[in-house]
Amino acid sequence: MKLSFWEIAEATHGENNWQQWEDLPITGIEFDSRLIKEGNLFVPLSGTNDGHLFADQAVANGAVAAFWSSNEKAPEGLGIIEVSDTLEAMQQLAIYYLKKLAPSVIGITGSNGKTTTKDMTEAVLSQKFQTYKTQGNYNNEIGLPYTILHMPDDTEKLILEMGMDHAGEVRFLSKLAQPDVAAITMIGEAHIEHLGSREGIAAAKMEIVEGLKTDGLLMVPNEEPLLEDLTANLTQTVEKFGWSADAFYQGETIETGKEQTIFKVSGSEEVFSIPLPGNYNVTNALIAIGIGRWFGLSYSEIQAGLKSFNLTKNRTEWLKSMNGLEILSDVYNANPTAMKLVVDNFRQMPINSGGKRVAVLGDMLELGPESKEMHRSVGEYLNPEEIAEVFLYGSEMYDLYRALEPRYGKKIHYYPKNEKDSMIRSLKSILTPLDMVVLKGSNGMGLSEVVTALLNEN
Repeated sequence: MKLSFWEIAEATHGENNWQQWEDLPITGIEFDSRLIKEGNLFVPLSGTNDGHLFADQAVANGAVAAFWSSNEKAPEGLGIIEVSDTLEAMQQLAIYYLKKLAPSVIGITGSNGKTTTKDMTEAVLSQKFQTYKTQGNYNNEIGLPYTILHMPDDTEKLILEMGMDHAGEVRFLSKLAQPDVAAITMIGEAHIEHLGSREGIAAAKMEIVEGLKTDGLLMVPNEEPLLEDLTANLTQTVEKFGWSADAFYQGETIETGKEQTIFKVSGSEEVFSIPLPGNYNVTNALIAIGIGRWFGLSYSEIQAGLKSFNLTKNRTEWLKSMNGLEILSDVYNANPTAMKLVVDNFRQMPINSGGKRVAVLGDMLELGPESKEMHRSVGEYLNPEEIAEVFLYGSEMYDLYRALEPRYGKKIHYYPKNEKDSMIRSLKSILTPLDMVVLKGSNGMGLSEVVTALLNEN
């Protein structure tokens, strides 16, 4: 970051006599005082604790300036920009910084696959441009402006993930970022508790067009009828991706394995490979292909980007334990559509001779009144001839357990949330080095601890 203290104060409408301070060069911005480096601006946010309480630590770590909205006296020697709301000031500064650097902005939202699509898109665009993307899950009203303010000065393409759990959140992020390109990965059931229905979720995801440039591109899934009317009268270009012949980018899977999927796409003779299993990841790749083509990349350049992209940790990834057990970990988030896609892919994976497939499924959170029925619906993808044993974890999974018990008998196991250790012991007792296991559930269920326990098994 190359901004001056006075420039920041002007951009955020500082309410004090900030001209009294030396016009310091600001090297970066942080809201966590522990991450402050020499020359940084400190943003004390209000949360569980008031960030202003950590100003002294920020100074000790090298902060030279800060936004300030507290009645408490600021530390001596710290350049102060008084604002009414420190978060709003950071958001205003992000808008200013975007205009100053003027990269093309790509906004990605959806009920599932946002992070994978973001990673694929960054890998594709980096074949030709200087790129920067949302780090980790910094995809909300704090994380998105933070991402903008951390992009390198030479960024040409900025890929922003836009998350939400309530209506209006994507609208705010889109209007802040003003994307040139936007994509909706899918409409699932995540956060249906807050949005009431899949129709409500579709409308909330479509908020991404509210900041989309009038000459921009919107990519949406072709097999989603809820988006038909919502995209019918847009002035922006709309391109659809999917599996049917009328999709602008139609995928055709050639081969799928544990660690890669090979496919083709309409309009290209190239054969594409992604280092991930499953058709659902091909649809994510179709978005990256469409965005790459929009920005003028050749299919061969896109092919090179997709072949070796780096996936953000804790998304779909194959791991191997110390004793050889193969683990498909997808424990960051979950909704019924996403869980069915993962289980459907897993049950078709080739298995070692003498080995078996085992599924560990945790509660899918924030599904509202229809939660029990949505959990039961996963049962259509669970068959003992394909997935030999099933471990269900959490109170919402009990209904699925009851539904599967006649089909699975003693090969289905149920554990309430306070019995995770017991479930781990039981899992270890039935798994062999020839087996493969899939783990899927909402992040709040802590299945990553189960993954860790299995990885360390000798």
